[in-house]
Amino acid sequence: MEVPNSGSNKRIAAVAVVILLGVALVAYYASTLQGTGKGSSQLSTLQSEVNSLELANQALQAQLSSTTSTTGNSSATAEGIYSTVSPSVVTVQGYELITQDTFFGPVTSIASVQGSGFAVSYQNSSYIVTNNHVVNGVQNITVTFSNGDSYPATVKGTDANRDLAVLSVSAPSKEFHPLTLLSTTSGVTVGESVYAIGSPFGLSGSLTVGVVSQVGRTITESTSSQVTIPDIIQFSAAINPGNSGGPLLDSRGVVIGITTAAVSSSQGLGFAIPATTISRELSSLITSGTYTLHPYLGLNVSDDMTYQLAQAANSNVTYGVLVETVTSGGPLAKAGIRGGTSTVTVEGQTYKIGGDVIISVDATKVVDMDALASYLEENAVAGQTIQLGIVRAGVQMTLPVVLGSLPGS
Repeated sequence: MEVPNSGSNKRIAAVAVVILLGVALVAYYASTLQGTGKGSSQLSTLQSEVNSLELANQALQAQLSSTTSTTGNSSATAEGIYSTVSPSVVTVQGYELITQDTFFGPVTSIASVQGSGFAVSYQNSSYIVTNNHVVNGVQNITVTFSNGDSYPATVKGTDANRDLAVLSVSAPSKEFHPLTLLSTTSGVTVGESVYAIGSPFGLSGSLTVGVVSQVGRTITESTSSQVTIPDIIQFSAAINPGNSGGPLLDSRGVVIGITTAAVSSSQGLGFAIPATTISRELSSLITSGTYTLHPYLGLNVSDDMTYQLAQAANSNVTYGVLVETVTSGGPLAKAGIRGGTSTVTVEGQTYKIGGDVIISVDATKVVDMDALASYLEENAVAGQTIQLGIVRAGVQMTLPVVLGSLPGS
């Protein structure tokens, strides 16, 4: 594993060595002159250069020390995080019955299921958080801790819309080492180091390291229900089947998300559901077994505005969300938001234009659909009234919208 900024550190160290050699050479030349008694002005100049070089060397050494103390050794940091956090990460196992139609009739087989999870605390009790797709339809669920101890588990609550599940485990309290959840998504920054721990392909306790690639993504999971999830963290650490449900951690060992490996053709990209989503839902999942406050707009078909689309639609707005159709009787329809009235083809794709363009929500700029979905996920719940900024026929206006509850919640 490479040390962060290792190239920069090496360059600083190399320059420092060159300066030290320069100091030595200049000092030697100065001493030679002094020994011969010649060139007092030249000697003074050389002594001044020696002092300057020594100061430059001290500054470089301080910079090198500061860089090393800030970034540290990546391996050491990863080792420390793994040592602290790994006892909190578990392997979730079970089996599901799969029925397939054959020439001889329906045939049922047993398929083993495995994923990851981690311990959290709620009202002085400990639970295991994992992905819903890890335990959905699974029987004989067990949880295995890092020390090898295994215990039966039951599903306490699930949210298929955000692929979350909470398990109750029949294990003594000493087995649980609850992790801390990040309290705000604003604490996740692109470029920061992240660490994922899980059981890819059954290899329990595996650690991978990367950086946050982007936040506020929207993904569609390749599960049977094809769940679309907003406000996702994208990261570069490698994850594979079996990682699903494990924690994504920052450099302090704080959970910033729960990883999911249910996105097909991700080509090395990792995705995690934010820890704030877990925090928001944990109480409801444990006490009622579900979560029903996901906001719903009733935006049936939409597309991100682009320059080309704006040109075709004769619009001066090149960002935002183009409303093509709204769900009849949905929140947007009730608020008077209008869909498109005619069609146009841009770069081989057909769009319905003439409808409203959403450009802000509660005075926060909306660049695209990801931004709109992420804002609602982080800041709104069903039943709440939001102020939607739109452009209609070139005129900007703001309309209040009472959010509905996401169907299936």
